[in-house]
Amino acid sequence: MAGLPGLLLAHTSEGGFVLLLPTGYYVWGGAASVAATVLLIALLPERAARGMFATRRLCALGAGRWSLLTSGVSALLLMGAVVEGLRGGQDPTHNALPLLVWTAMWLFVVTAQGIVGDLWRWVSPFRAPYAVLRALGVRPLLRWRRGWGHWPGVLSFLAFAAVLLVDIAPADPDRLAWMVLSYWGVTIVGCVVFGPVWLARAEALTILMRAYARLAPVARRGGALRVGLSGWGWVSAPVPGASLAVFMLITLACGSFDGLNETFAWLAWIGVNPLEFSGRSSVVVQNAVGLGVAVAALVAAYGIAVRAGLWLVGERRFGLGFRMLAPAILPIAFGYHIAHYLTAALVNGQYLADMVSDHLGGPEVEVTTGFLNQRASVHAIFLVQAGAVVLGHVLAILMSHAAALRLTGSHRRAAMSQAPLAVFMILYTLFGLWLLASPRGA
Repeated sequence: MAGLPGLLLAHTSEGGFVLLLPTGYYVWGGAASVAATVLLIALLPERAARGMFATRRLCALGAGRWSLLTSGVSALLLMGAVVEGLRGGQDPTHNALPLLVWTAMWLFVVTAQGIVGDLWRWVSPFRAPYAVLRALGVRPLLRWRRGWGHWPGVLSFLAFAAVLLVDIAPADPDRLAWMVLSYWGVTIVGCVVFGPVWLARAEALTILMRAYARLAPVARRGGALRVGLSGWGWVSAPVPGASLAVFMLITLACGSFDGLNETFAWLAWIGVNPLEFSGRSSVVVQNAVGLGVAVAALVAAYGIAVRAGLWLVGERRFGLGFRMLAPAILPIAFGYHIAHYLTAALVNGQYLADMVSDHLGGPEVEVTTGFLNQRASVHAIFLVQAGAVVLGHVLAILMSHAAALRLTGSHRRAAMSQAPLAVFMILYTLFGLWLLASPRGA
């Protein structure tokens, strides 16, 4: 029988090609790049270290009042998509609502925030509706208490992460429509009760978008457009509160678990055969527990690293150090967001373009995944993913050192205090690149 001629049918994909790449070299090379950055920072003259995040004024800017108009258009589009989610076809790749929420917003707008600046200010579906209510005479009913900080936003983001990572069908149009409508309604009610502070303190997406926007090299400050090294917005910002610092750490924990829960390794840990994976409904409890453990472990590991670094230089202000260094975690979370969702953006972006073209009466956009079946294109995609992870960690090292300079007042003491946190970031580089190269079964 072995000698009989026959036709063999096989399927190859991105994951198969990635396993054939020399990923071990990329993983260790990326970690070595981050380690080299740590060493170079330590050897950098103090004056240069303090001037890394200096900015330059580009031009004056107007008030930007048109953002309320675009926000109103965004709200109308969202409500139209909710109606389509409830009444239209239930294919997530052709229904407007999943494409608008999980592709346009979660993949593209989030990425744009950290690259081009605060796009969310223009497309938020919450600002314009509340502005209309204010014009009609609605005023806040209660005052936001200072002690609440961003803790409601932390809970809101954890709920969002649970929908994304634990819910059995987050892209189901009908199911998603009710979740989006409920979230939008709660947000508007929160604004009515507490005023616009609700968006800044309790609405998870606005908090996340503003946090990433401060990573962009170009930003609006004091009526002018300024440019500097990515992350300068956080280096020059006031020290965040404890709740906002924890929020930043949670973004990284959730992003990392978003990659981990798809791997063969995770499925093996929870006793699931990756070759017989029956769907998300079979791992709801495991993923919920895993998400909670990931958040707790990341916050604890970061806290231990910060505490150890401050102990090395005799600095006792742990709370202040915890809060000052937390923004340096954001570039890591942002870099992994780009890396993790790059393939999804390349594919789902085509479905989004097709949906937009269809609604505008344009021609059909042919969706192709052929580039995932070619070694050269998959190699290029993996290099972009690995580069995003490594660059995110390098920027994190630079921002962390700048914050340590403010905290300790000395370049030498800042470098010493960063040693444990640098080890944490190097290990996380290894972990992030391992996630990209790991086989997936979910």
